[in-house]
Amino acid sequence: MSKRDYWFILKSYLVWRIAITIVAILAINYIPRFSDNFFGGRLLNYEANPLLWGWANFDGEHYLSIAINGYKDLQQAYFPFYPLLIRLFGGSIVVAILISNISFLVAIVGLYKLIRLDYSEKTAELAIILLLIFPTSFFFATVYTESLFLALVVWSFFLFRRQKYFSGLVLGTLSSLTRAIGIIPIGLLSYMTYSKYRWGDYLTFFHNQTYFGEHRSNQIILLPQVLYRYLVKIIPNLNWEYFPIVFTTFLEAIIAIIFLIIIIYSFKRIRFEYWLFLAFGYLLPTLSGSFSSLPRYVVVLFPAFIYMATRFKDIKKSFLIVGLFITSLIAIATEMMFIRGYFVS
Repeated sequence: MSKRDYWFILKSYLVWRIAITIVAILAINYIPRFSDNFFGGRLLNYEANPLLWGWANFDGEHYLSIAINGYKDLQQAYFPFYPLLIRLFGGSIVVAILISNISFLVAIVGLYKLIRLDYSEKTAELAIILLLIFPTSFFFATVYTESLFLALVVWSFFLFRRQKYFSGLVLGTLSSLTRAIGIIPIGLLSYMTYSKYRWGDYLTFFHNQTYFGEHRSNQIILLPQVLYRYLVKIIPNLNWEYFPIVFTTFLEAIIAIIFLIIIIYSFKRIRFEYWLFLAFGYLLPTLSGSFSSLPRYVVVLFPAFIYMATRFKDIKKSFLIVGLFITSLIAIATEMMFIRGYFVS
């Protein structure tokens, strides 16, 4: 990689980081707080410093709790590597946010290098831009596993491509200790073994899904059934007077359909191991019977952004700019809602 490549990555990251900070400030000042629940550090800390604690809303509170106190009841769905890192470096929210942000910068460097093994500079740059403006990209800055997981997966793929198998194996194993869809299942199997020893169930992390979304099931539900639920049962019965629910439900459904289309059309058009990771990473969360949180889950599926970049790089510039602008507006709305305690993914 040249100095120009590194400068493009650093500039893009800094613009993104500044932009999501500005959006958070605007949300705090102009969007009403949703309720007294779901805030990082509970309401007292959030109200004292929402620009800090807002990045730990919803699941972030659980990761911090695990890092400080270990696992409590119903927290088994949260894989251990990220909270272990937080604990290792002090266990504070500042540490958690730093890990996420540094990991994301490392991730996009690795993603750029990985893409350049097969594609042009233009494709690599567009893939990074598409990732940065994706509606849930702000999660890379939060107390969530997205940035750490993406960094581990991307660099694992890169190391395997460069025939550095041991290093790739280590990172791949750590990725499956961070999220269930990690590419080397040794970490997943280790957590499942610990889960059986500690809680008496290899799949506690899956069976607890029902506690984190009313539409989720602890039984396996196939994708056609999930699509049917949304298109026939959920969307027609929405309360159209309540914008947050309508927005989130449509975001889930639209992204689910778009990524399904990408999976279908990208088959044999990207490297098979990339496609396999993409398909598995998409299908696994849907087995709970819901697209809830899917907009966040898919943001780490980097092959989709590579495929989109290959398709969009040659379209008319004005069309591309309009598309990027609309996506950015959705991203702004999504982040604002999250920061103020509305569930979006």
